Amino acid sequence: MGLTLTEKILKNHLVEGRLVKGEEIAVRIDQTLTQDATGTMAYLEFESMGLDSVKTELSVAYIDHNTLQSGFMNADDHRFIQSAAEKFGLYFSKPGNGICHQVHLERFAVPGKTLIGSDSHTPTAGGMGMLAMGAGGLDVAVAMGGGAYYITMPKVYKINLTGKLSPFVSAKDIILEVLRRLTVKGGVGAVMEYGGEGIKSLTVPERATITNMGAELGATTSIFPSDEVTRDFLRAQNRESAFTYLSADEDAIYDKVVDINLDELEPMIACPHSPDNVVKVSELADKHIKVDQVCIGSCTNSSLTDLLKVAEILKGETVSDNVSLSISPGSRQVLSMLAQDGGFGDILGAGARFLECACGPCIGMGFSPNSGGVSLRTFNRNFEGRSGTPDGQVYLVSPETAAASALFGEITDPRKLPELRGKNNPEKRQLGRKMKVDIPETFLVDDNMIIKPKSLEDRINVETIKGPNIKGLPEAKPLGETMKNEVILKVGDNITTDHIMPAGSKILPYRSNIPHLSQYCFEVCDKSFPDRAKEKGGGIIIGGANYGQGSSREHAALVPLYLGVTAVITKSFARIHRANLINAGILPLEFEREEDYERISQGDELEIFGLQDGIDSGSFVAKVKPCDDKRGEFEVLLRCELSKRQRDILRAGGLLKYVGGR
Repeated sequence: MGLTLTEKILKNHLVEGRLVKGEEIAVRIDQTLTQDATGTMAYLEFESMGLDSVKTELSVAYIDHNTLQSGFMNADDHRFIQSAAEKFGLYFSKPGNGICHQVHLERFAVPGKTLIGSDSHTPTAGGMGMLAMGAGGLDVAVAMGGGAYYITMPKVYKINLTGKLSPFVSAKDIILEVLRRLTVKGGVGAVMEYGGEGIKSLTVPERATITNMGAELGATTSIFPSDEVTRDFLRAQNRESAFTYLSADEDAIYDKVVDINLDELEPMIACPHSPDNVVKVSELADKHIKVDQVCIGSCTNSSLTDLLKVAEILKGETVSDNVSLSISPGSRQVLSMLAQDGGFGDILGAGARFLECACGPCIGMGFSPNSGGVSLRTFNRNFEGRSGTPDGQVYLVSPETAAASALFGEITDPRKLPELRGKNNPEKRQLGRKMKVDIPETFLVDDNMIIKPKSLEDRINVETIKGPNIKGLPEAKPLGETMKNEVILKVGDNITTDHIMPAGSKILPYRSNIPHLSQYCFEVCDKSFPDRAKEKGGGIIIGGANYGQGSSREHAALVPLYLGVTAVITKSFARIHRANLINAGILPLEFEREEDYERISQGDELEIFGLQDGIDSGSFVAKVKPCDDKRGEFEVLLRCELSKRQRDILRAGGLLKYVGGR
């Protein structure tokens, strides 16, 4: 029986365990990346390990999230991360050089290698045949120190692409269609492996758009084969030596196959407030939905090919009077080449606003929509409040749909452009032919904003620089025999890490200050939660299905830990967040019977006995003492399937203590 591409790479990097689905395996990691919203914690954690150098083949620290430097906090974080990179031997990508995933794809990603990053969209590099996974900062720190990365051996789903995309239909529409079919929970415990004749017409940036947004499926990662398309991209980046052919065996067995005929695909749109709330653009186009704002960019759609398509649509046109249009190029390379090719002038001339080569609006760092405003974004997430405007109505679209809608001031099917704009301009009737943008023969390579690591001898006396906003890490207590706590919060299904620990310009500058961050914990769900948690001295959180989906930010575990949360009980967890809870020393429990979720109310008292035996068996019993007189005491059955390593981590009081005690 043949192997999938995923299985081949895992086999070549296997350190512990067996390639048996559902079992825990340990994987050797070749590369790591961090960004500044999560990087400070990762380097504080790495520093606490007492190592003098990273042990990976390559590790990169990027500055791309907190580039809005109002006050000293972000600048201090950047200075600390740069000093940590210098001290421990990492590459350092300066602010303004670009978004981590776009730059990594351009300059560092290698087919067949493994990569973990403290950002959930690290799978972007899967567009180049790399097994790239998002992880918590502490897992990245351990990998930088030479430790393995532990995951559950995933299932492998094949997304079989046939046919070829029509004009004005793009890679973004492919992944939106996958989300429409599988939902935000459809990829949990699986890798999405793309194949079929249809992939041959997709460039590496287009493939990266798809693997990037695979994170929204809850997937472990997504990956494409490495083929001649990959070679062309690497050659153009002056990195052809990194190329190798990689593909699944012809007789590989998949756990599921999803067939998508690209010939039949239409422009798609994800409606508020979930990436899987997807319909065809044509279904909304006749409803004349007014658009207030359009944002083009993010790690999903900010490549040169994306922006050249936008430039062609906007050339000689003017953005609607009622629309504010922003453009965030993914890297300095993209911006430089866009200017060189003339696309910059076409976009600027149409009335767009160019923003920095950074994440920006995608994480609520500026360019928030007006109250109740409709914002079309080429981003990967449209969670409620993520834009920085609590009642903002955010839709996710392709660059083509975004540009067309910016011109007409309402949600517009881009396939109508030749007809609508070609009446008085014959050149616009040929617009569809210009929507296929080939990779240039040579990219403009300028790495002078990437600081290379020095030799160990040259950095032996380097010290990290910590500003006053950088605080220490909260510590968990080793797990005892009994846990008796009040339920201090109950939330529903699909709670994201943005719900638990919001982003945005008000909060992101304090990513290094857990005590300050704590006042915003669960702000979207219940503004009184932080004060209640402090008043009660901590407690237990009850959640629904897919709890912790979204970003890999470990702050969503560290801040509840600081507030005294000892356990989170849910219907089910998202992969990365569950791992982060274990790393933080918080017990992640699931209901044995989902109906028990309905029986427990906020304010109830839970007592869980026999924790040590439960850790070993995976089964727990909790006695529930209701907070009212209408319900009598009752018991619920809980489960928590853990590997031996995870059991030891919880008993030790978190991963740092576990690593330090080995």
